[in-house]
Amino acid sequence: MITRRGFMKILGGGFASAMALGGYAFAVEPLARLKVARYALTPPGWTPGLKLRVVALADLHACEPWMSARRIASICRRANDLGGDITVLLGDYASGMNLVTRYVHSSEWSKALSTLKAPLGVHAIMGNHDWWEDRTAQKNGGGETFGHRALAAVGIPVYSNRAIRLEKEGFGFWIAGLEDQLALLPGKKWKRSAMGGLDDLDGTLAQVSDNAPIILLAHEPDIFPKVPPRVSLTLSGHTHGGQVRFIGHSPVVPSRFGDRYAYGHIVEEERDLIVSGGLGCSIAPIRFGVPPEIVVIDLG
Repeated sequence: MITRRGFMKILGGGFASAMALGGYAFAVEPLARLKVARYALTPPGWTPGLKLRVVALADLHACEPWMSARRIASICRRANDLGGDITVLLGDYASGMNLVTRYVHSSEWSKALSTLKAPLGVHAIMGNHDWWEDRTAQKNGGGETFGHRALAAVGIPVYSNRAIRLEKEGFGFWIAGLEDQLALLPGKKWKRSAMGGLDDLDGTLAQVSDNAPIILLAHEPDIFPKVPPRVSLTLSGHTHGGQVRFIGHSPVVPSRFGDRYAYGHIVEEERDLIVSGGLGCSIAPIRFGVPPEIVVIDLG
């Protein structure tokens, strides 16, 4: 039989454990941890002899105290040390929540990102929050956001339904970047009844003019069922791995497919998708079981 004193000990222990877990999820994992998630694969149709290391950063959500310009610069230094041939930025540079002490201006986070270095360059796409937090872009229903302009100002090309061909040691490959799939918010003030995307998968892939492998950058992974086998690898962010993950499962994922594309390396019908857990937080400054990460993919 459990005595009153024993019950109070159990209750007190449970409360202390809950407080400790909450403190970890609020103050430790999102603020103090940074891991490197590594993947190695040879996708179907990959060019024999082409060895390519891709370093990917996703979902910075720049804001203080969670993701300051100083912290972004520190993450960039770590990324530079990973020996990537090419670095890709998968969108959502703008803050995605109100629980902040200061919003980091686009001129600040872009300056920090300008310290990224890779032999084959740094290449970026936009995310939904980069569109949602730009009222002018929402009113215009397209064009450029302040994020597009900030990255261009520091020499980082942004891919809005565009593909370019690159080479490493004589072997060609393509980087194709989609504009965001959830770019345009619904609402009377925007004169839109539903969420609108600005992505053009067919038009982007139509720019590919040879048989070299394609790496597709798409902020949201929900596009993946439409991606043809011609694409060697799709890289996405957006989900943050659910931000809270228990035993490989996230209870809440911002995807119409639920946990299907929440995190990691997914293979469907011999097509490869890698979803980054991201670096920052949106909605709430909490991470548990999915610490901020830099992704490294070795292809070939």
